[in-house]
Amino acid sequence: MHTVSLLVENRPGALARVSNLFARRGYNIESLAVGPTERPEVSRITLRVDCSRDALEQLEKQMHKLVNVLRVSTLEAGEAVERELALVKVNAPPSRRAELMALGEVFRARVADLGPDSIVFEIVGHPEEVSSFEELVRPHGVKELARTGRIGLGRASAGRVARTQHVLS
Repeated sequence: MHTVSLLVENRPGALARVSNLFARRGYNIESLAVGPTERPEVSRITLRVDCSRDALEQLEKQMHKLVNVLRVSTLEAGEAVERELALVKVNAPPSRRAELMALGEVFRARVADLGPDSIVFEIVGHPEEVSSFEELVRPHGVKELARTGRIGLGRASAGRVARTQHVLS
């Protein structure tokens, strides 16, 4: 699995062109997050794709040719800070609340909403931590779940951590 970070011009159709490139080549995007950057005219697309290194290199070459793509970087494991946000609504009858709240504390999950028979947790962390939390609350009954998808940046503490393929401008 590879994490790719793209900087694109903040224009209509940029995301569609990137996602269509993967679809045309038969690759499923496992996770996709899009949002603004420190520059209002530029957006960051972070995606996860399961393919070989050779296939990824070919996809990167094709992404460079797309209109609106400014830079393509591969975030290498251990050399990037990666996070995900999840909202998890869990069955929480009064008899189980203390147990669920303690579990939330272990994962630094915040109670975003509390109802008479359920709790909505907000958890931010490495995607594997979010998955672990989800796994542990599942036996209590997950009513609803929303995950943002992985986002990431190269570490500030290391030199050149992301393998940057192309820069325009």
